[in-house]
Amino acid sequence: MTIIKSYKSQNLNGEILIPGDKSISHRALILSSCAVGRSTISNLLESEDVYSTLKALKILGVKIKKNKDNWHVYGNGLGSVAGFKGLLNLGNSGTGARLLMGLISGCEAEATFTGDESLSKRPMKRVIEPLLQSGSQIVSEDNSLPVTVKGSKIPLPINFSSKLSSAQVKSAVLISGLTSSGITNYYEPILSRDHTERMLKFMGAEIETINFQGKWKISMTGLPSLKNVDFKVPNDPSSASFPIVSTLITPNSKIHIKEVLMNELRIGFIKTLLEMGAKIDVINKKYSNGEKIADLIVNSSKLNAVDVPAERSSSMIDEYPILSIAASFANGTTTFNGVEELKYKETDRIIEVVNNLNKLGIKASSTKNKIIITGNNNKVVNGGIEIDSKLDHRIAMSFLCMGFFSNKPIIINRAQTIQTSFPNFFESMKKIGGNLVK
Repeated sequence: MTIIKSYKSQNLNGEILIPGDKSISHRALILSSCAVGRSTISNLLESEDVYSTLKALKILGVKIKKNKDNWHVYGNGLGSVAGFKGLLNLGNSGTGARLLMGLISGCEAEATFTGDESLSKRPMKRVIEPLLQSGSQIVSEDNSLPVTVKGSKIPLPINFSSKLSSAQVKSAVLISGLTSSGITNYYEPILSRDHTERMLKFMGAEIETINFQGKWKISMTGLPSLKNVDFKVPNDPSSASFPIVSTLITPNSKIHIKEVLMNELRIGFIKTLLEMGAKIDVINKKYSNGEKIADLIVNSSKLNAVDVPAERSSSMIDEYPILSIAASFANGTTTFNGVEELKYKETDRIIEVVNNLNKLGIKASSTKNKIIITGNNNKVVNGGIEIDSKLDHRIAMSFLCMGFFSNKPIIINRAQTIQTSFPNFFESMKKIGGNLVK
């Protein structure tokens, strides 16, 4: 078990290295395997979650090699994993498990998906239900892992209207639809992150997104000829959120983060922080592989409470734990609305955020779909507590950031899970002045 202690820090300054985006890294590997020829991926996030996807693809027969700083994926075209029958262990990676379930459902292959203790508790019915429309056979005792997917020899195009906005479910459906001969249609109430759509379009697929009868409709023509491409993975905004909030709450601090992904469907947390009064300058804006990127200059700031609308939740679903730290130092009471999806992450993040803030003397409460946090007007956190991350990397990193502003250290148990998304978190935060000790 890894234990990390976080102590009060004088200030945070300098340029910080942020790893490649996790969502895009998973998709770059999987979609490259569906193209014909060699694709090159630079700045791939080399974390446990992404390695789980990479290892699963290798077991499926995909040739993947690293050459210096770049990864090369040798794709054999759509349906090339046909004939596979075996076990795929995705560790802690919900993205890898759900997207690869889509890949298997669209091929004449059979895979049993397993994962670690945390992933095995996460709901899979949301992805099983639409994938059954492809003609695949899917077996699960309680709609959680292990799940066995037996793909269809002639997959049918899926036409599915989802009650929730989930990029993972949407991506699984689209990946399954690649090998169908018709048009796959997916509907969602609020547009979720669209990296899969952008990447498929970049690779040559015919795909469009429109507003249709009060929902978002994503349509894709099956059997595209996906071209092999060179991907440069932008830096992960979810990982950037930790040094950003740490800098905002720590006096006399200023940091620079380069080439951060600025996809509109991923930066709800930046919009929220700006509304709270955060000093964040966005510079050097440009495009890379169809995605917006930019540099961020962040200065310590006085924050004010806000009422965050529910419709913004899908664009910042992973950032609520670290935003709860920002809210703890804001003047007034902050309300996060529409957060029920947090119950189905690595832990029930609603419970973990509220309970741990209360332990630190921060007034926090929740309902089924809200988190309410009253900022500490004294700007003092005593600390001196131990927190079990319960193998949730974002809970671990969020409360380590809280420790930079507490009188006594905050100790995080089972912090090894940070490796799933931000492998160099410890070193990067220490480099800019974060007082962390293992």
